[in-house]
Amino acid sequence: MTSPISFSSVCYKLSDKEQLQGKGGADHKEGSLVLSWSERGCRAGSTFPCSLLPDSNSGPELVLSEEEQSDTEDKEEAELGAMDDQRSVILHLISQLKLGMDLTKVVLPTFILEKRSLLEMYADFMAHPDLLLAISAGVTPEERVISFVEYYLTAFHEGRKGTLAKKPYNPIIGETFHCSWEVPKDRVKSKRTSPHSISCHELPMADDPCKSYKLRFVAEQVSHHPPISCFYCECKEKRLCVNTHVWTKSKFMGMSVGVSMIGEGVLRLLDHGEEYVFTLPSAYARSILTVPWVELGGKVNISCAKTGYSATVTFHTKPFYGGKVHRVTAEVKHNPTNTIVCKAHGEWNGTLEFTYSNGETKVIDTTALPVYPKKLRPLEKQGPMESRNLWQEVTHYLRLGDIDAATEQKRRLEEKQRMEERKRETLRTPWRPKYFIPEGDGWVYFNPLWKTH
Repeated sequence: MTSPISFSSVCYKLSDKEQLQGKGGADHKEGSLVLSWSERGCRAGSTFPCSLLPDSNSGPELVLSEEEQSDTEDKEEAELGAMDDQRSVILHLISQLKLGMDLTKVVLPTFILEKRSLLEMYADFMAHPDLLLAISAGVTPEERVISFVEYYLTAFHEGRKGTLAKKPYNPIIGETFHCSWEVPKDRVKSKRTSPHSISCHELPMADDPCKSYKLRFVAEQVSHHPPISCFYCECKEKRLCVNTHVWTKSKFMGMSVGVSMIGEGVLRLLDHGEEYVFTLPSAYARSILTVPWVELGGKVNISCAKTGYSATVTFHTKPFYGGKVHRVTAEVKHNPTNTIVCKAHGEWNGTLEFTYSNGETKVIDTTALPVYPKKLRPLEKQGPMESRNLWQEVTHYLRLGDIDAATEQKRRLEEKQRMEERKRETLRTPWRPKYFIPEGDGWVYFNPLWKTH
């Protein structure tokens, strides 16, 4: 674990020209910088924290909103079972594993990769940003915690396109991913009083930026051993932000692979002074020799110390004999009075039914919810350590079906990471992330909304 960065002692100054120009010489426009030092109200001559390392990790980058475009990349994965030659590779790999073995350092075959980084996969938690922003619209603490649970239960299905289980790229240390969403203001309402009625065929876009909220997202791989990913998103207009750190740990379970998501996230509603601490479920790849598929499992907790509300969400794994897949149940409780205010059950990638303490019910079909396309810059405007740019050659060859070339490109990236790690060990220079700093047992975005507003 790296030590905290001393921002007071490590600074540099931007000249007027540097301050007024973005990457590639683009003219700066007020409010156009996404998740950058400049966006926080700084002006020419201000001092900014920077990294101590003289390599590509040179501090936060300028990301221009005007350069972002709606993402049109197809994330569908071919629904194919394991081919005979691929199955032989998996069998050979399995023969060398033991039950419960940690797979963190095991090199898995390239053909099971998903053509995107884990950092980008985390952005799919925000695929329904209208539900996230609607949390702050709740009139009472009870409405807000229930809205958060409703959002949480719908946040997982978009991360899995189809039923085929594939593995996203393991992020390289220092890798980053930036994107944003625009949410029409008239879509953000309290879902208790305004049932969701938008067809999944509608495009939830606003023609006028002034009539939409902006939700911005940045993710970064801050550690290699253990493999810790962080992501942060914020909406300034709604005074809402989420800060999360996750450490993934994989283990071999016979014909399955289990991935534990160690860490936690915190949703902050600044207008209400509320913090919702939440954990994440484990994921399992089943039937890895035939047609592998993914299910979620385990019990997660959501709690707000200020209001005394908490929730328990249980992702149920399929029983060995019979039973349904992808089941989830949830219970929201007001701890001071020991009162259950909401119960939910259904499938996290299907239909969910909510029952409230007043007897009312609501059904949410996750497959009918509108998916808001994320916006990101084209490859030619991305930095060398941004996910899609970093992995573009691997992705290119996977799309062509050239597994050997994809494997070679992946090997080159991983070897470069090992060389740089050996260099840092020799120079005794610890890795300094761009956007996150260690705080307590976790990691926090360098300039979060709750410290600037």
